[in-house]
Amino acid sequence: MQEIIAQLDRKRAEARLGGGQRRMDAQHAKGKLTARERLDVLLDEGSFEEWDMFVEHRCSDYGMGEQKVPSDGVVTGHGTINGRLVFVFSQDFTVFGGSLSEAHAEKICKVMDQALRVGAPVIGLNDSGGARIQEGVASLGGYAEVFQRNVLASGVVPQISMIMGPCAGGAVYSPAMTDFIFMVKDSANMFVTGPDVVKTVTHETVTAEDLGGATTHSTKSGVADLAFENDIEALLELRRFFDFLPASNREDPPYRPSADPAKRDDYSLDNLVPPDPAKPYNMKELIEKVVDDRDFFELQPNYAGNIIIGLARMEGRTVGIVANQPMVLAGCLDIASSIKAARFVRFCDCFNIPIVTFVDVPGFLPGTSQEYNGIIKHGAKLLFAFAEATVPKVTVITRKAYGGAYVVMSSKHIRGDVNFAWPTAEIAVMGSKGAVEIIFRADIGDPEKIAARTAEYQNRFANPFVAASRGYLDDVIMPHGTRRRIAKALRILRSKQLENPWKKHDNLPL
Repeated sequence: MQEIIAQLDRKRAEARLGGGQRRMDAQHAKGKLTARERLDVLLDEGSFEEWDMFVEHRCSDYGMGEQKVPSDGVVTGHGTINGRLVFVFSQDFTVFGGSLSEAHAEKICKVMDQALRVGAPVIGLNDSGGARIQEGVASLGGYAEVFQRNVLASGVVPQISMIMGPCAGGAVYSPAMTDFIFMVKDSANMFVTGPDVVKTVTHETVTAEDLGGATTHSTKSGVADLAFENDIEALLELRRFFDFLPASNREDPPYRPSADPAKRDDYSLDNLVPPDPAKPYNMKELIEKVVDDRDFFELQPNYAGNIIIGLARMEGRTVGIVANQPMVLAGCLDIASSIKAARFVRFCDCFNIPIVTFVDVPGFLPGTSQEYNGIIKHGAKLLFAFAEATVPKVTVITRKAYGGAYVVMSSKHIRGDVNFAWPTAEIAVMGSKGAVEIIFRADIGDPEKIAARTAEYQNRFANPFVAASRGYLDDVIMPHGTRRRIAKALRILRSKQLENPWKKHDNLPL
């Protein structure tokens, strides 16, 4: 018995060494943690239980039969984050560059299958050179098995990808199908084809960082939701983010008590919207002053900045925030912002997270670039997402809500549950000047008449009371009481029951 125990201890020690001390030192020299060190930071102390530690690849070609390392380049298992169950896999770059073999993929699939059975989130820490070339099509089949599970788990349990090293070729499509992608600056990259192939095919010279680094994907492509400075920051922020999420689509998000009173008024909000309708203001100030403890976890802050998305809490319960940002493109909706917000709204609806929408939108961004690239279909994605959502929806119009963009932004007409407006709200088909120049086209040559007509139109339509008189708004509220009114609305909506007609699935305008 003692001999068997000693043998077990030796095998465990061998597995924990990964690719060996030299390769672990090389990982540290790059400013990166090893696969198991990352799990130590991410998970509660002592909570990790590893599965398949002794799994080895089954390839014998190209000398691989003599190169076998326990765990085969990925550490899998389950643990807890702040006491809540999560299934994890962490790719080990010190073993065959973290490349994915058939056995490697089987380990990932096993934890994903179990996560689906028990209803728990899956977090993947990606650091891999891609498919293991020596295994040929077997490694490609392994990727396909993982992809299939990503699809089956979508909308059932939250899936989060943290890219902490290379992620190239087919490897990118598993993270792409998860709910959120986070990346680490200077060490993570994602691309379908690397710089060498790009140069050969298109004759463009580009570095791996510029082609698919964390900054590129969090500012230009929108592929990544956030970019972090290093492994430690990334993993600690991931712990914080995880706290907002439910375990599955059958559960509500976790409750976190707050000492911030729901009845708290903030009189500084009464002066947030400038008297000049053309002057911008920072919508983030409103969000932070309304949510619990000013704690707002913003997603994609550096991409499509004309719309803000993120998670916060109201009375200790998670809410999704969607808000136009007047500081960027006057808060117009364009292709990038529509896609960004639509995906987030659909995530919230999947996982029982109420949606609070703050509206200051002058319309859709005009121009040939937008039209040629499909603003009609992309804008429809956001409309579709809000209209389809059955979770509680509370909307506050702070200033402009013009034209189709008014309808799209969780209006009463697409099943907004509680819709408020500030006294500064302007709900109309379009801005006063544009409307007058269309209605009174014959008077365009007379500036005095146009000015008088514009003032008349503003007095009649550039306010919230026409919409309120038709029941499109539930109330016109004072800005300082916004937190109190939203909190009360969410409270009464906790027992909301609403279902869409039965369907196999919808046909979102992709």
